[in-house]
Amino acid sequence: MLKPNPHAFVASALRTIEAEREGLAALAAAMRDALGPSFVAAVDSIHRARGRVIVTGMGKSGHVARKIAATLASTGTPAFFVHAADASHGDLGMITSDDVMVVLSWSGETEELKDLINYSRRFRIVLIAVTGNAGSTLGKAADIVLALPQTREACPHNLAPTTSSLMQLALGDALAIALIESKGFTAVDFGVFHPRGKLGAALKFVRDVMHPGAAVPLIARGALMSEAIVEMSAKGFGCVAVTDGEGRLAGVITDGDLRRHMRDDLLRATVDEVMTASPKTVRSGQLASEALQLLNASKITALIVVDMDRPVGIVHFHDLLRAGIA
Repeated sequence: MLKPNPHAFVASALRTIEAEREGLAALAAAMRDALGPSFVAAVDSIHRARGRVIVTGMGKSGHVARKIAATLASTGTPAFFVHAADASHGDLGMITSDDVMVVLSWSGETEELKDLINYSRRFRIVLIAVTGNAGSTLGKAADIVLALPQTREACPHNLAPTTSSLMQLALGDALAIALIESKGFTAVDFGVFHPRGKLGAALKFVRDVMHPGAAVPLIARGALMSEAIVEMSAKGFGCVAVTDGEGRLAGVITDGDLRRHMRDDLLRATVDEVMTASPKTVRSGQLASEALQLLNASKITALIVVDMDRPVGIVHFHDLLRAGIA
């Protein structure tokens, strides 16, 4: 039995990474050259499609195709994966003439793709080929060919799809991002498709996590600090918002302000003497992740939420923790 050689394993990993880096470099060079116009045509065809993007492939290309379909769907381009083998057993019925097909095959000669290719030609469905062989059956049949450069696989035998799979994946990501930018797809739009998990939490709005209305600790300008401290203690956020005669936010008093102004007559002082004017605030329509960034940058634990300069809520760091944002 061979004794494990950690140094050899690291050297192998570095060779793999280098081989795949060279593949991505070749892809970037091709994009600046002949691949560029075809890529533009592919983005334009998908952007103008009335239907969905059907992504398909077999083997490792099929696994990459599934991921590309998921990325497109999650970023505002309706898409789904059709298994090439299942297509010939009824799943062709999922595909309509309004759709665009993106077919992945390194050789372009994968037998299971034959029925998909014929179906696309019969019903005049736009066919985009992602292949390493533009002169293949797939390449010749396609309306648009995204020809990947010929590079060596990371596999020492130049057999297992490694570098080629990475190039397919990178090209799929490039399509998705180009479509995001062409549609003006925003972080808010992204949140619609990602309501759960860490991404979904980060895309919540402040209004989704804030304490509204009567929960906000408020005191009017001119009030005594004794009243302000009672309000702070009752609401439990470690701060109190100071409002003017028209209900607009004039300042904030925090626990830190109390310590900095500690003196014998503090309770008889007015809130105007102690408050911090022009405090950090957020709007109810801002992303909760932006509130978290402001809390961290300002080294504070709570923010008054304002709309039209009037306090409408309060959001505490602990609220962001509970929501999974922090």
